[in-house]
Amino acid sequence: MRLVVVGRVAASLMLGSVLVGGCARFDDSASSPFTPEPTLRGANIDPKKPSQAPTSTTRPSGPCIDPDPAVVATCLDTTGGLVAVGDGALVAERRTGRILKVVPEMPPVEITQIDVDGSGDGGLSDIALSPTFREDGLMYAYITTPSDNRVVRIAQGGPPKAILTGIPKGPTGNHGAIDFATPNQMLVLTGDAGDPGAASSASSLAGKLLRVNSPSPGATAEIAVSGIGIAGDVCRDSRDSIWITDRTPVEDRLQRLGSDGSVTTAWTWPDRPGVAGCAAATDGVAIALTRTKALAIAAADEKTHAVTSAPTLTAQDKYGQLGGATAGPDGSIWVGTVNKTDGQPGPNDDRVVRIPPPQAGGGGPD
Repeated sequence: MRLVVVGRVAASLMLGSVLVGGCARFDDSASSPFTPEPTLRGANIDPKKPSQAPTSTTRPSGPCIDPDPAVVATCLDTTGGLVAVGDGALVAERRTGRILKVVPEMPPVEITQIDVDGSGDGGLSDIALSPTFREDGLMYAYITTPSDNRVVRIAQGGPPKAILTGIPKGPTGNHGAIDFATPNQMLVLTGDAGDPGAASSASSLAGKLLRVNSPSPGATAEIAVSGIGIAGDVCRDSRDSIWITDRTPVEDRLQRLGSDGSVTTAWTWPDRPGVAGCAAATDGVAIALTRTKALAIAAADEKTHAVTSAPTLTAQDKYGQLGGATAGPDGSIWVGTVNKTDGQPGPNDDRVVRIPPPQAGGGGPD
């Protein structure tokens, strides 16, 4: 199986950032998220980018220094979504509202912090860069406030501006996700806010995949998919297929929204392993699992997009429960752990980890 990963943004993105009065400052070196995806696996791996994490035997020891060289960042609060940038990634802390830049062998750098309601499963769920980030320096976030769930836009030197408000908030089901389908259309995945009935109601924004055209303050949304349970993630591949993960009371699901608007269920898990973040590819999807504590690779036919065999698991029980996922700049899938609130945290949790995809003709890493 060959896996060609797109992820949330292209791995060639670069972000320069420092804090100025608590607000984000970005440079103009980022390229478009819609550049070609890197090629992974076997002989197709870019020789300039390592497919495996570094194996240095001289790593220092001490608090918040993980002995595993695949671990990029340690001692974070519970993580949310991730976005690959430059030689690292931006990672959200769900409960604190912080966005941090993480790079191998460097301490995390706080980019900005957003006021959020981090109770229950709410908070800062996901982040995305504007498709024209190099020109406008804009970031977007899916957050929970005391009154609702919403999408906000973050610009250099200013407070977050509301883009889409009024997404129902509940005791559970507040997690959401965002991605761009095109440079002018944002996709917003919303949870059911603890009310499965709202997910099937056309009058509610809960439990939906929404399309937001020209996302700007006061934007409106149209419903693309209804019936979402607990939202996992939304990710786009290079052929304009949109992949969705969510959890229902009876099963976890991977669904696909085709370019023609049709929705198909690609795979279901009756054992409910806790599907979460995803990184999409032309021939498959990498899916972070919480309860099963692994990264699943669902292979899809490049012509029909069908998933016909059970997803394979890699890195199982190695890092605990996994949440967000993105295609990293080094050809690995970067994931964030969610052990502090949902598992049994170790001394260095929560963490950001690079997981190499399974090698061609073989299984994944031990």
